[in-house]
Amino acid sequence: MDKSMLGDLDALPEEDKLRMTAMIDQLQVRDSLRMYNSLVERCFTDCVDTFRRKTLDKQEETCIRRCAEKFLKHSMRVGMRFAELNQGAATPD
Repeated sequence: MDKSMLGDLDALPEEDKLRMTAMIDQLQVRDSLRMYNSLVERCFTDCVDTFRRKTLDKQEETCIRRCAEKFLKHSMRVGMRFAELNQGAATPD
């Protein structure tokens, strides 16, 4: 978990801090799983046309690799941009 998220939690009792930390961790895991599921569903839908055999053919493999790379690069860029905007919106105490 990102320690900068805990900055506002310092005033809370220790038990509440632990509870909030656990909730934040759980939300991060949930979001990671959603992103992974979205990646798999999208790339599978876009790249796999038929079920002729158990394994992917060369064209399907290449498509899935490109799709996954593009999806992950996009997600990283969005996350970086969000962090930039979030830092700009932060107000000093």
